[in-house]
Amino acid sequence: MKNVIIIGGGPAGLAASIYLARAGLDPLVFAGSPPGGQLMLTSEVENYPGIENILGPELIEKYRKHAEKFGVKIINQNITKQDLSVSPFSLFTADPDSIGADKNYSTRSVLITTGAKALWLGLESETRLRGKGVSACATCDGFFFKDKVVGVVGGGDTAMEEALTLTKFAKKIYIIHRKDSFRASKIMQERVLKSPKIEVIWNTVVEEILGQNRVESIRLTTGPAPVLLPASATRRELKVDGIFIAIGHKPDTDIFKGQIELDNKGYILTTERVAMESFKGEDSEKIENLKSKIAKFNSEFGSQTSVPGVFAAGDCVDYKYRQAATAVGMAVAAALEVEKYLAD
Repeated sequence: MKNVIIIGGGPAGLAASIYLARAGLDPLVFAGSPPGGQLMLTSEVENYPGIENILGPELIEKYRKHAEKFGVKIINQNITKQDLSVSPFSLFTADPDSIGADKNYSTRSVLITTGAKALWLGLESETRLRGKGVSACATCDGFFFKDKVVGVVGGGDTAMEEALTLTKFAKKIYIIHRKDSFRASKIMQERVLKSPKIEVIWNTVVEEILGQNRVESIRLTTGPAPVLLPASATRRELKVDGIFIAIGHKPDTDIFKGQIELDNKGYILTTERVAMESFKGEDSEKIENLKSKIAKFNSEFGSQTSVPGVFAAGDCVDYKYRQAATAVGMAVAAALEVEKYLAD
């Protein structure tokens, strides 16, 4: 029987494990396979406080060593299923010693820090040039494109936010959208369309990202929306120094469907988020939907989910900022709440 099991081995999970280990709660971390989260795909980190410049995988290794210093046990396996209907909770992994069998772990509390993945275009060149001009985070990488020309792919609020962030650095931003209108909120569209630095390329998809060691240009296909018909499409090459893919994120929470409350995009709902959204009053339909859920979140713990004893932090909850530093902060708060929950 464990006091707490952490599901996820990125910044959030490892930061929480340090606090919980120092509290004497002997946390067990399932870091996943492969472990490390989105930082493992980040070539250079320059905005993490106290560390001027570091590779993403190197930062994860520092987290792990710090956690292991306090005796945290880290297992590089995925949780395959769980039963959160009754406490103590049961978590299962594939048993490496018995093919086809599951290994069961019991725990008094669970902290979910499974993160979220950026959605990509699926191009081979996109993967090859990731961190070499291809990015999914303007807040993280915009600084590297001072006075450069960049492209942003997408048409939702995320794409608008990325483009506006890049106006602080780049001299020219192209938004490339496959349709003839944005799906972003009206206010975000207005801000983008008013910016002298931003030019929108409608009814267009990125067919290829070109460059040997760095992004040099992109090959575009333009045609009638919403389907680009080969017979009527035109192709051209556009010189850019970088390309930002902003077509959305997917939280790694599928395994928790039906066990804890998720929003319509799969992000985990916590007490704090439900409370904040219920008071915003921006979307009456959303508020009505939330009212039926609020009773499940009658908790003093801001990071607790709809199941008492199950907590969540990091990018699987945070659909807005998605930064390593914010994930760490959320996870530290969650760890302190787990400690209090167990004490109570």
